[in-house]
Amino acid sequence: MDAIQKNMMRPTKSSKSFEQLSKEILGDEDIVAFIKEQGMTNDQVGLSISKFFEYKTERDKLLKQDASYIAEGYKPVLIMNEGYADVVYRETPELVEYRQQEAIRNRIQLMNLPESLRHISSTDLDFEDEFRFEVYQALENFVQSYPNNSQGLYIFGRFGIGKSYLMAYLAQRLSKTHGLSTILVHYPTFVVDIKNAIKDGSVKDKIDELKMAQVLVLDDIGAEQHSPWVRDDVLQVILQHRMQENLPTFFTSNFSFADLERHFATGKSGDETWQAQRVMERIRYLAREMYLEGKNRRHS
Repeated sequence: MDAIQKNMMRPTKSSKSFEQLSKEILGDEDIVAFIKEQGMTNDQVGLSISKFFEYKTERDKLLKQDASYIAEGYKPVLIMNEGYADVVYRETPELVEYRQQEAIRNRIQLMNLPESLRHISSTDLDFEDEFRFEVYQALENFVQSYPNNSQGLYIFGRFGIGKSYLMAYLAQRLSKTHGLSTILVHYPTFVVDIKNAIKDGSVKDKIDELKMAQVLVLDDIGAEQHSPWVRDDVLQVILQHRMQENLPTFFTSNFSFADLERHFATGKSGDETWQAQRVMERIRYLAREMYLEGKNRRHS
C-alpha cells in the first residue's frame, strides 16, 4: 500500500497530478459501483484512494494481459475491510478450471503407458462411428449406473484400433463424474516387472496396489509372455480380491474370452485347461465381453 501511495504522489514531468489521478480513479465504473453498493462516505472514499488505484491498475493489466501483472491466475476484487476499501486477489475462472482438470488427471495413474493417455477427452474419440456405438454406450452406461453396477468391460479387437484410448477416456469420465481413481496398467510390462520384483521382495506390494485400486484397467492382457506362476499366484490373486469386493475391473485384449483361455491353458507341463478356466471364471464375473471393430489407426 505504501509503495502504491508513493507512486501516486511522486511528481514527474510526465505523471498526472494526485488530483487528476483521483478524478480518473473515482470515475471508473467498477469503482463507482462499489462505492455506491457499499454506501461509502467521502472520508472513507478519500482514505481508500490508494486501494482504488491498486485495483484499477492491476485490473487493467489483467485485462490487457500485461506481463507485469502481479498475480497470474488471480483477479483483483474490491472488498470492505474495517470500514475502508481493500483489494484481495481471487482465483480466475481459468485457474479454477485448470485446477479442476489437473485434479481429474491426477486421479489417473498410468503404469508403463504413454503420458498422453492422461489427456484423452471426448474430442479424441469418433462418436459418429456406428461400429463403435455399442461400446461407447456401454462405457457411458457404466459411468451413469455406478456404483449400483460395478461390472466392467472386456474389450477385444485387432491391434491399434483405440482400445487403450477408450479406457483412458473412461478413466477421465469416472474421475470427473465420481472422483474415482483409476490405475491403467500395461499388463505385458507388469508381468515382466512382477518377475523382476522377486529379487527385491516387492511382489506383494505390486499385487496389493492392483488389488486395491478403486478402478483397474488391465491393458493388452494376453500379449504377455505366459507364465503359470503369474497366472495362478499373481493375476488370480488380484482378480479374486476384486471379485470379492466388487471392484470395477476392465480389460483390453487382442483375444476373445475363448482365445485368452487357450492362451492361459498353455504351459510347460502341457495342458492346463483347468487352471485357465479358474482365471477365466473370475474375468467373466468381473467384465462383460465386447468386440470393438475398427481399422489400425497407428498406420493411418
